[in-house]
Amino acid sequence: MLLATALWPEVEAYLRDRTDIIVPIGSTEQHGPTGLIGTDYLCADAVARRLGELTGAYVTPPIAIGQAQHHMGFAGTITLRPSTLTAVVRDVVESLTRHGFTRIWFVNGHGGNIATVNAAFAEIYAERSLGAASNTAGTLCQMVNWWEAPAVTALAAELYGQDEGQHATCSEVAMTYHLFPERAAVARPLEPRRAPAYSGIHDAEDYRRRYPDGRIGSDPSQVTAEQGARLLETAAQGFVAPYRAFVTG
Repeated sequence: MLLATALWPEVEAYLRDRTDIIVPIGSTEQHGPTGLIGTDYLCADAVARRLGELTGAYVTPPIAIGQAQHHMGFAGTITLRPSTLTAVVRDVVESLTRHGFTRIWFVNGHGGNIATVNAAFAEIYAERSLGAASNTAGTLCQMVNWWEAPAVTALAAELYGQDEGQHATCSEVAMTYHLFPERAAVARPLEPRRAPAYSGIHDAEDYRRRYPDGRIGSDPSQVTAEQGARLLETAAQGFVAPYRAFVTG
């Protein structure tokens, strides 16, 4: 169920029975010459929506811009500073908490968000711990990275092996080709086929120098939309049990 297309009385009725909600979060950044700029939030949103269908949970609109300053050497990337992203996550959580949501599950599509989102959770918990109501039950937040679901990593290894890479990965590009098959038709050959392996990142200029076309360690020339459909369903199905445990626990 999508929060964006709900009516407020419907949300109020939902909250009488359950208080969980799913928040997709990603990034708007380059993904090599064959990957969509919105890949990270598009994948997170797709997994979150499917998980919402499987669990009956509401899914918020995605937080589409994340912490991607190291990709700013490539046209189209948009980034938030760590402090800004922390504030955005806090405001989203506190808005939902105000209405009565107490179990807020983030589906993340961008590795660069991880430290900052967890810092935002820590700020939320710290504010509560230091407040007058610190000994009462509060909101619980959790973040999962869709590509780290065990069944997803196993499927990616089966499909792509060492070509999966670390950025503009085969699995995420495949998922976007499933979501937008018309974009798969315009993919162009890659040179080299497998991008340079990860060797560190300092800033945007350093990134562009080390990884000239934006990819890190990947060869997404082999991906198909059909593989993306398998990866999407595998990710969503793999999170059903953890999500229900998070809600009830």
